[in-house]
Amino acid sequence: MSIRIAAVVILLLLAFGAAAALANVADVSPRLLAQYLEKRVDGHNRVIADTGRFVARMMRRADRGESVVASAYPAWTGAHRGSTGNAALAPTVGRAVIVSTIGELRSALETALPGDQITLVTGNYQLSGSPLVLSRAGTADAPILVRSSQLGDVTIESTLLEGFQVAAPYWTFENLILRGACKRDSDCEHAFHITGDGQHFVARNLVVQDFNAQFKVNGKSGAFPDDGVIERSTLANSRARDTDEPVTPVDIVAASNWRIEGNLIADFAKAGGDQTSYGVFAKGSAAGTRISRNVVLCEHALHPDSGRRVGISLGGGGTEVAACRDGQCIVEHQSGLVGDNLIAGCSDVGIYLNRAARTMVTRNTVLDTAGVEIRFPESVADLEGNLLDGPVRVRDGALLRETDDLGTAAAWLYVGYHPVRAYFVDAPTLDLGWRSSPPLRDSGGAASVDLCGVARGPRSSYGAFDDIRRCADH
Repeated sequence: MSIRIAAVVILLLLAFGAAAALANVADVSPRLLAQYLEKRVDGHNRVIADTGRFVARMMRRADRGESVVASAYPAWTGAHRGSTGNAALAPTVGRAVIVSTIGELRSALETALPGDQITLVTGNYQLSGSPLVLSRAGTADAPILVRSSQLGDVTIESTLLEGFQVAAPYWTFENLILRGACKRDSDCEHAFHITGDGQHFVARNLVVQDFNAQFKVNGKSGAFPDDGVIERSTLANSRARDTDEPVTPVDIVAASNWRIEGNLIADFAKAGGDQTSYGVFAKGSAAGTRISRNVVLCEHALHPDSGRRVGISLGGGGTEVAACRDGQCIVEHQSGLVGDNLIAGCSDVGIYLNRAARTMVTRNTVLDTAGVEIRFPESVADLEGNLLDGPVRVRDGALLRETDDLGTAAAWLYVGYHPVRAYFVDAPTLDLGWRSSPPLRDSGGAASVDLCGVARGPRSSYGAFDDIRRCADH
């Protein structure tokens, strides 16, 4: 063995030993340490740089395993093609308005009255020129509904920075496919931008593809679009977004009491700027966000070589004070719930709490991520019943109250040991049937519904579901 090869081997052994020791103390997963190492060796001489990158690759492989060729998205989650949604619950007051062109749709939106049911006939619609502005208000008893008869009938392709601008309350969208069709990714920012007085917005059974932020929510002129719902929808991108702008399919700033439930959120990689993206976040002194029963797949069809992808966050990367609801951002978020979600395939953490006070993180299944991170003194989190393929990392004075989680210490990941993944038939391909008996816990008698919509019994599985096969029934 040459002196150079021997030196490299020694360096590798030292690097792995140091990594394992650091992980055991600080709960740093290998994929995060690999990112750090790659940055540290950048610019060094060739031997050091090549060795560092090799060590980083080995750590990442031990942590993540081999890349898996993506299959289709799980059929049991997100929007359902052919579904008629809540047609049976359509308003019986107001007008039935049928539109067949973008011009007719624009006119119907501009003259809408409470209770209107605006139905697009089957076809493809090209949205260009100027966004569709929703400034007419519905009411609690008579929201304004924009829909097609069933999902798959109508596709709207947008080449605009923003497709729908929602600035009035009580609008509902259902059974539509919206697709960004811009030549430059920076030109397709949002499918929906909900601002100011856009309270009680509802998106249901939509497919929204190829935008930087499919749903952007923020305050305007002292008004905040609270109490929104995004449910049973599919939000995904067909390629990494080549933009310096934020990439987050559900981007909520300063709005409170939003419910994000039953969605498939996938493949939201960012190729430009800081290359950091999130599946969902709520921040800017927001409160009361409930993120539940979603499937978040950071990397499924897309597997970029670089960048950081975070699954779900309360607090995100922080907010400029001017955009905060209280004008101070004493906390980024408070009184939030992250529960019964399946989060998988993230190059960074699956759940990130940044200055997130009074947060409940319950019964999530988190696979192939860097685990859970809770950061800064303002963050106080209660974790219970989670199934975690990775560590829980508490940083910078955050407070964790953890009861009855089933997880994996970071040190095991450095040697490729993944006891949580071993519970499943084939976790990398999302074949999530139990390999043998599921790990059970006492649910304490509290009523709850799992990822599949099934009521839990007094003894239930750790994580988001008791039996993944039941998801196909709901």
